[in-house]
Amino acid sequence: MNQEILQEILRQDYTKIQQDIISFLKNQISQKKTEGVVFGLSGGIDSATVAYLCKKISETKEVLALVMPDSVISPSNETGDALKIIGEIGINYKLIDINTIHKRYSNYLEPGELALGNLRARIRSNIIYYYANLKNLLVLGTSDKSEYLIGYFTKFGDGSADILPIAELYKTQLREFAKFIGVPNNIITKRSSPNLWKGHYAEEEIGIEYEKIDTILYCMLEQQYTLNKFLDEITGISKKDVEKIYQMYQNTQHKRILPERVGIIHGDF
Repeated sequence: MNQEILQEILRQDYTKIQQDIISFLKNQISQKKTEGVVFGLSGGIDSATVAYLCKKISETKEVLALVMPDSVISPSNETGDALKIIGEIGINYKLIDINTIHKRYSNYLEPGELALGNLRARIRSNIIYYYANLKNLLVLGTSDKSEYLIGYFTKFGDGSADILPIAELYKTQLREFAKFIGVPNNIITKRSSPNLWKGHYAEEEIGIEYEKIDTILYCMLEQQYTLNKFLDEITGISKKDVEKIYQMYQNTQHKRILPERVGIIHGDF
């Protein structure tokens, strides 16, 4: 793999990025006339980074983190990390075990591991929007740019949000940014997991590590290389992996746009 491209991706002004995100959060809260923000906190790097950013606005705006494990499948250390983060930065939170809710749903549904896994994400989204409605809060999404672009999120689940504060940072950039703002190292280095079923890890499910994912996406979108050119001359990444990420980007476009509407032409009556 071409390490020079990866280093180019990582060379960012993280001070300015932090300032821009904080300004963005404050402006969005003001423009949308809400009291603050609410988000799901899992204990992974994406939501932890959002939590540390929200600490910067918590003195003047309400910040609510919702920790929502499924006690049967969520690793206890993941919930423990989420609670440690809350203790460290001192924001408001609620701990809600979604296992009973999920079991009640599944009693009425046909079995299917993938669909029932995504149901967990959709239950969490329901709860987040309940508190957003109850307290007049803005829902923060915790998707990074890598996962957003390849559609690695549940539609109307963890993909549901009012604003996406870290969606312009690739996962590799997010790791560097997380270090910069003080996210604990054990959070930064742990394997990313949506925790939709037992032993669920992102890179294992996708089949490609984030360094390669980010390099492919960066060359494809920022540098606008054609598929063959960046495959043969630039990345040093296998054709199989490049084509897989390209197809994931193309096939998940529907997750990143509003629902299609019928184009009705209105005539005179």
